[in-house]
Amino acid sequence: MAGARPEFRRVCGVDEAGRGPIAGPVVAAAVILDPAHPIEGLRDSKQLSARRREYLSSVIHERCVACAVAWSTVEEIDRLNILQATLLAMQRAVAALSAVPDEVWVDGNRIPVLAHPARAIVGGDRLYAPISAASILAKTWRDAEMLRLDALYPQYGLARHKGYPTREHIALLAQHGACEIYRRRFAPVQAANAARGMRGSSFS
Repeated sequence: MAGARPEFRRVCGVDEAGRGPIAGPVVAAAVILDPAHPIEGLRDSKQLSARRREYLSSVIHERCVACAVAWSTVEEIDRLNILQATLLAMQRAVAALSAVPDEVWVDGNRIPVLAHPARAIVGGDRLYAPISAASILAKTWRDAEMLRLDALYPQYGLARHKGYPTREHIALLAQHGACEIYRRRFAPVQAANAARGMRGSSFS
């Protein structure tokens, strides 16, 4: 048929954001890019400014074949451990896609249980556009979630450090104690609770 677009191999890139923080969910994104609508400037989200990530996130949503964001909760992180919770979030993101991928490329060295052929690529967010796009979506979604939580829990400074265990964050955690948005099994949270004599009982 004249003018019809040729079929292309649908590669889904997958990446996560939020494995290192001590508060908030771990987030994963899955993206299938459209080769007919390339996006300039895709790279590892950590190499981009927040403004640039926001811009690229909107472009990805406009031009991709399909994308999805999913997450694992703090409760799931505590119950499963951070690695398994991350893989679960990745699995959920791929399952939520509106298009079926031919293959899934996952940043890192572990692959979640998937119904599609998949491979792990260490440093993939710096090498392949679909994974870079997923990195950007996961990061922008999680940052927005941490801003939302900052409005609910302003005493922790979440808008500044996004839940990572910075010196400021640890000091604020020691001052105020951990609430339900914190990952109870992470050492800094346990130490803060123990120092306050709570040992996790405030939100267990």
